[in-house]
Amino acid sequence: MATKEEENTVFDVKAANVLTQELRDVFASGKTRSYEWRISQLKSIVKMCDEHEEDIVDALRLDLSKPQLESIVYELTMVKNSCALAIKELKRWMMPEKAKTTLTTFPSSAEVLSEPLGAVLIISAWNYPFLLSMDPLIGAIAAGNAMVLKPSELAPASSALLAKLLPEYLDCSLIKVVEGAVSETSALLEQKWDKIFYTGSSSFLGNGRVGRIVMAAAAKHLTPVVLELGGKSPVVVDSGIDIQIATRRIIVGKWGCNNGQACISPDYIITTKDCAEKLVDSLKKELEAFYGKNPLESKDLSRIVNSNHFARLTKLLDEDKVSGKIVYGGERDEANLRIAPTILLGVPQNSLIMKEEIFGPLLPILTVSKIEDSFDIIKSGTKPLAAYLFTNNKKLKEQFLMSVSAGGVVINDTTLHLAVHSVPFGGVGESGMGSYHGKFSFDAFSHKKAVVYRSFVGDASLRYPPYTLGKLRLMKALITGNFWTILRTLLGMS
Repeated sequence: MATKEEENTVFDVKAANVLTQELRDVFASGKTRSYEWRISQLKSIVKMCDEHEEDIVDALRLDLSKPQLESIVYELTMVKNSCALAIKELKRWMMPEKAKTTLTTFPSSAEVLSEPLGAVLIISAWNYPFLLSMDPLIGAIAAGNAMVLKPSELAPASSALLAKLLPEYLDCSLIKVVEGAVSETSALLEQKWDKIFYTGSSSFLGNGRVGRIVMAAAAKHLTPVVLELGGKSPVVVDSGIDIQIATRRIIVGKWGCNNGQACISPDYIITTKDCAEKLVDSLKKELEAFYGKNPLESKDLSRIVNSNHFARLTKLLDEDKVSGKIVYGGERDEANLRIAPTILLGVPQNSLIMKEEIFGPLLPILTVSKIEDSFDIIKSGTKPLAAYLFTNNKKLKEQFLMSVSAGGVVINDTTLHLAVHSVPFGGVGESGMGSYHGKFSFDAFSHKKAVVYRSFVGDASLRYPPYTLGKLRLMKALITGNFWTILRTLLGMS
């Protein structure tokens, strides 16, 4: 039986309603619209990262056994870089954008104003629990919104740390953290938000099941969403390349990114039959150089997040049609939730491992007779969040870009587009919708308001009744905007 005190602290639909109303009341005061408020919050995030680096690294170690380098470089430093960019560019982002007008509205001027959406909900993921919580939060702050962050319960140490630190450093009247699992998330989704930003569910959770739940909840209130999901991100490896550099970059993108537990990590490789043996040999050599002869003991590999995901990956590996295809790795330590980097060659396309996003340290390799056949394999599935191609062939690069639809593409490397703030990061189709990073984060949480200015000078009677044939002709000419058509109309020549 819950105590009275515990019952009072339950976060249910009623509590969520009170929370959102409080946010809207403070937002209505206009506090977030000022440049000064936004900058102060962004600077406080940088201060929080600097003063609690060790705490954040410790939390990531508890949740995922994440190596210190990955925690600092791929989570903390990227968050600080996002803040630094927003601090540097915010005045420019907030400025009205001048827009051209036409003869139809002459004399006039126009601009596009970026205004905050209002109260937004950010639901984060467990695999990069600090980065994927703070990066969208930075965009929401820069755009001047009030917000609730719901960290993932599957990364409890990181969630608890965020719930502790954010109220200490940020304006808790406008930036709130709600911890919890399904019931708390459901209570939040019952509310009307001005935007929902969700990072998470990929195909291994029932073909984007949670993403669909979020979108369905948003649809009840006509709330726009950004869904950062995932998918099976392919790597196409052509012949005639520097195979050592290619394999090193594939390894870092796969196992060097949270041991394959990343939405843009390489999911499978496609190469030609002639190239496959060289590729496997190079992968084996470089994996041993990076993680030693017993990778289960390596301190440079994250563990699997929990026993459910360990069981899911084990099921993929133990399927009858797959278990005999392992050419490297396959070792497991269930007690410590560790699976060694594993390469599989020639897995059937109808196997479980090829039907759902792997999200772990298993890497199947498919072979084709000619490299162009890889495009059909990729297109036979849903559109991935990322696609990678290793080649020196200019024509093949062009064909790949024209043929393969993906959230993002990297040529001759993997995952690096995540770090380029001048390009959008997001999915397409079932890998997600909407994008963020850099100014794209600011835009994701802004409404672009069109404004047209006119004076009382130059009021033309032709737009007012009574309508005549002459007015019709002139209005048609003005709307086309063609000078000669207008001149001909005025001269009575058309």
